[in-house]
Amino acid sequence: MNEIITRINQQCRGTLVESLGIAFIGMGEDWLEARMPIDKRTLRPGNLLHGGAIMALAETVGSGLSFVQASPEACDVYGIEINGNHVHQARGKYVTGRAEFIHKGKRTQVVAVRITDEFGALVSVCRVTNMLLPKGEAGG
Repeated sequence: MNEIITRINQQCRGTLVESLGIAFIGMGEDWLEARMPIDKRTLRPGNLLHGGAIMALAETVGSGLSFVQASPEACDVYGIEINGNHVHQARGKYVTGRAEFIHKGKRTQVVAVRITDEFGALVSVCRVTNMLLPKGEAGG
């Protein structure tokens, strides 16, 4: 499992994921976790965690779960829908997103993502829908 976490963190270098400080930190059979700092990269005016940064974390960990559960050599994963509800102000130095499958189909997958702060308080609940396509099948 640690090899997979290392590999997906390496694949995120030079992307928005790295720019926001998001790092994958753990995984299990049907779940994946990533952490994002609460700092100048992720704050909005007023020193509050930006809702868009939360959604970027949810998209990252939600799509990441589909990616690691699919065959990355054979499939590409595309996020096709995301929604979220922000329910509590984040406190502390980081938030953690935990993604778990709601529906695990062959072509579409629906993932629930719970975002909690470092004290375990629920910050946001999100849902990500992913499409899995064989490599090279995605048109334009």
